[in-house]
Amino acid sequence: MPVITCIEDLKRIYRRKTPKMFYDYCESGSYTEQTFRDNVNDFARIRLRQRVARDLSDRTTDTVMLGRTVALPVALAPVGSCGMQAPDGEIKAARAAASFGVPFTLSTMSVCSIEDVAAHSPEPFWFQLYVMRDEEFVDAIIERARRAKCSALVLTLDLQVLGQRHKDLKNGLTTPPRLTLPNLIDMALKPQWSLGMAMTPRRTFRNIVGHAKDVTDVARLTHWANEQFDPKLDWSKVIRIRDQWKGKFILKGIMDPDDARMALDVGADALIVSNHGGRQLDGALSSIRMLPQIVRAVGDRTEVWMDGGIRSGQDILKALALGARGTMIGRSYIYGLGAMGQAGVTRALELMQKELDITMALCGVKNARDISRDNVLVPEDFEGRWA
Repeated sequence: MPVITCIEDLKRIYRRKTPKMFYDYCESGSYTEQTFRDNVNDFARIRLRQRVARDLSDRTTDTVMLGRTVALPVALAPVGSCGMQAPDGEIKAARAAASFGVPFTLSTMSVCSIEDVAAHSPEPFWFQLYVMRDEEFVDAIIERARRAKCSALVLTLDLQVLGQRHKDLKNGLTTPPRLTLPNLIDMALKPQWSLGMAMTPRRTFRNIVGHAKDVTDVARLTHWANEQFDPKLDWSKVIRIRDQWKGKFILKGIMDPDDARMALDVGADALIVSNHGGRQLDGALSSIRMLPQIVRAVGDRTEVWMDGGIRSGQDILKALALGARGTMIGRSYIYGLGAMGQAGVTRALELMQKELDITMALCGVKNARDISRDNVLVPEDFEGRWA
């Protein structure tokens, strides 16, 4: 086993072990992928302020997200087809998150169903909802999440229509993959992945198949998924879902201060500054650049978290310094999952925690809750000066 020192090391192993179509699904954005790249690269524009001669004993990365003490200011973001990155991927990620002490979020488009994860996770998890045209399906999946004792509902707002992702189209992405000759050759070169998939019954979108009307096979599932995202999702529907859920309510996909204020008006317990990992509106600003404006717009009236481009503990510190109360990671834990399964997710979290702890110390901070703008140097033009 190679020495793993950073998330990039996990990514290299992940790439070797995972079929191309699912690696590309994870490691891509829409159209030119400008926003996908900026999500990562813009963190490098923020520099750290080194401080010395401080008492650095008894440091802690603990903080609070949505009233829960977490070991690290991180939640695992919802990732569609997570169970194609590794066999039973959602179950493995949920177990790793629970053991480490951070929240896990299950996607509507997961391979393992709500019930699968609830039966195997030692802790309650969050459920992420895509709003579909089929209101009967939406109502039923919210009720299923409630019965599974999910502790929060994460409503994604930025997928009313699908952004075009060129790699997915060129690869003919499906879950499970079609058994074409190129796919069979690729899977044969990934024997550990293929053996694991052969040994699990979880190989399609189990939240949907058998639950959505007339979706009984892969062909009908693909058609349903492509046609069902609701272009009529508006704030009145958000309120309807909030009232139906009645529990902790999180809105994901906020990239504008006006929308952040609307999220306050509908009673969001937390909002997530997110551009869907650069997979929707290519050309949008990175999440980290939009974060300060949104924090100013809502103040301390709700929790603001940030999602997009986080690849290290230093990135977590920078997000907290710019006002986030917590962060979400997607690709960073997927690299670990594809590389080493549940142990890889744990390793990704360990790497980030260690990086955050050491960086806090060198910035003169003992407690993650005390990280502030004083710990970073931000370029004057970081947020942009737009006509």
